Amino acid sequence: MPLFGNSFSPKKTPPRKWASLSNLHLLDRSTREVELGLEYGTPTMNLAGQSLKFENGHWVSESGSFPGDRRELQRLRKRNQQLEEENNLLRLKVDILLDMLSETTAESHLMEKELEELKQHSRRKK
Repeated sequence: MPLFGNSFSPKKTPPRKWASLSNLHLLDRSTREVELGLEYGTPTMNLAGQSLKFENGHWVSESGSFPGDRRELQRLRKRNQQLEEENNLLRLKVDILLDMLSETTAESHLMEKELEELKQHSRRKK
């Protein structure tokens, strides 16, 4: 027997008789799209007098291309190629410098080893 009693006991709700009163679920897809407005089309926007639409993950001008767009694109491609060539040259220089550093380090270790051997040899003679 509970101490305070069972004062809260909600009643169960009766099950629904009809799942939906709308008959839109009985219509085919194209009719539903027309009725419910599900056909959005491609997103478009207007920037600086140019109309753009979104197709295949990219914004494309509806009128073809922007004025001066080709010149800017060529300039950017040329700059990109120059930077790639410069990057390749710098990578080559870094590789050469690392090789030179490795060679110098190896020679230094050999000289230190020879110096230690000479010191030990001169100590034995004394």
